[in-house]
Amino acid sequence: MGSSRWKIAVVVLLSFAELLMLIEADEHEHTYTDKEEVVLWMNTVGPYHNRQETYKYFSLPFCVGTKKTISHYHETLGEALQGVELEFSGLDIKFKDEVMQTTYCEIELDKAKRDAFVYAIKNHYWYQMYIDDLPIWGIVGEADENGEDHYLWTYKKLEIGFNGNRIVDVNLTSEGKVKLVPNTRIAMSYSVKWKKSDVKFEDRFDKYLDPSFFQHRIHWFSIFNSFMMVIFLVGLVSMILMRTLRKDYARYSKEEEMDDMDRDLGDEYGWKQVHGDVFRPSSHPMIFSSLIGSGCQIFSVSFIVIIVAMVEDLYTERGSMLSTAIFVYAATSPVNGYFGGSLYAKQGGRRWIKQMFIGAFLIPAMVCGTAFFINFIAMYYHASRAIPFGTMVAVCCICLFVILPLNLVGTILGRNLSGQPNFPCRVNAVPRPIPEKKWFMEPAVIVCLGGILPFGSIFIEMYFIFTSFWAYKIYYVYGFMMLVLVILCIVTVCVTIVCTYFLLNAEDYRWQWTSFLSAASTAVYVYMYSFYYYFFKTKMYGLFQTSFYFGYMAVFSSSLGIMCGAVGYVGTSAFVRKIYTNVKID
Repeated sequence: MGSSRWKIAVVVLLSFAELLMLIEADEHEHTYTDKEEVVLWMNTVGPYHNRQETYKYFSLPFCVGTKKTISHYHETLGEALQGVELEFSGLDIKFKDEVMQTTYCEIELDKAKRDAFVYAIKNHYWYQMYIDDLPIWGIVGEADENGEDHYLWTYKKLEIGFNGNRIVDVNLTSEGKVKLVPNTRIAMSYSVKWKKSDVKFEDRFDKYLDPSFFQHRIHWFSIFNSFMMVIFLVGLVSMILMRTLRKDYARYSKEEEMDDMDRDLGDEYGWKQVHGDVFRPSSHPMIFSSLIGSGCQIFSVSFIVIIVAMVEDLYTERGSMLSTAIFVYAATSPVNGYFGGSLYAKQGGRRWIKQMFIGAFLIPAMVCGTAFFINFIAMYYHASRAIPFGTMVAVCCICLFVILPLNLVGTILGRNLSGQPNFPCRVNAVPRPIPEKKWFMEPAVIVCLGGILPFGSIFIEMYFIFTSFWAYKIYYVYGFMMLVLVILCIVTVCVTIVCTYFLLNAEDYRWQWTSFLSAASTAVYVYMYSFYYYFFKTKMYGLFQTSFYFGYMAVFSSSLGIMCGAVGYVGTSAFVRKIYTNVKID
């Protein structure tokens, strides 16, 4: 028991330490003294059109510089999961110390090495380097117009800008084009030029951003369009429901004034007739409550991470966004347990421990299962995206020693604080038969149509998010993302309330799963859009990149669907409770 507590404490402290390290990195690092060592890290190399298909830089037969000793590099969890493979270049660079063109190594170009370089050039391979956490990109080589001769860039011309004792700018110019001929020696050289810059350290990443893309008129127009849609939809829903509900209340009040004979002869219909079944437990309550709990947690994670990204420029540190998301997901596990456990208790569930396990591991199992499958392909390709065994163990420890205990705490609190079924109507012992209705009132049809409007509210934003992840853009307009999240939630709640009202008015009390799935169907449209984006907006190719794209797009779409489903159900549940509280039931 004592050792388990120590393990939990160690993992939690490491997570806190990593997050604090990311937040405070700018305050304690990135300062140099004259002649102090500046490290040039070689990261990855890969085809330009397949951003996630990356390999170690030295998987190509590049040679290493002469300098061998280097201070140790500490890799974060986010970097390991994103395939960051930093290796020392061997180049001797010192702060403010200029270096004229110097040969640092030679490549003995035999046929095998030439073929490797030719393959890389034909597939438009590019490489990435880092100096003081500033990324630098370069092209391996190029072919002539006929595609017969291939040339390698051999001269790295570095120009580094400094402001005081900090590096604020890095530029790379590739020169020295040499034709690839077997059984020759190719000299690799570099030079370093230092220049004073007026760029502030806090603004040094601004050159990597693309305001003309993310702050384009189309982006602003899409936000305005979605905002107007929300106003129109909320107004329309309020008007329709208030007028309709007012008429329903008036009709039900008139029926209550009749005697028993007149009431029996009257034409009874509408949502009041199912008051004895509307709060009946949903089918498969264990899975349903686990999905609701997971969806509430995903919403909490999204909300918190976006706020953190708005306050802190997470894009300035490698893997910081992913590390923050993992930390916040683990820390918000009580939210999952609270909502899932309380809902399961309200529905009369008794196997709450099993429900807790399902809720705790539903999302991690989906993500890790997909990553495990893609990891096999990455290992076959020897790609840098292959997750190391140690990282897998670390993720499993977080799930077992952080997420599960915190989920247990949330489940216990949820069952004890809000697990009592305090419904405004009694549930009948015998379920009421569901009458026949028109085809468009069937739950399956409502589910299929329910996700159209929510998807329409985020359609344009999906393009910008996809482009930032699958192409070479850095997403930084998190204020837009927060607005889109709020708009999505409002539209989702409005749509599910309308769908549920029509369903109950048709005397069909199966609203729990219908409200969840009608909102979750947004994920289907997002995943369908991902197919369009893959075939018409990218030039991706190959088994690895295709599997990576569609695998993680399935995870993203599923998570979005679970979140929308939970938001829709919570809003609809409040609506259903409200309308049945205001009706007098015999």
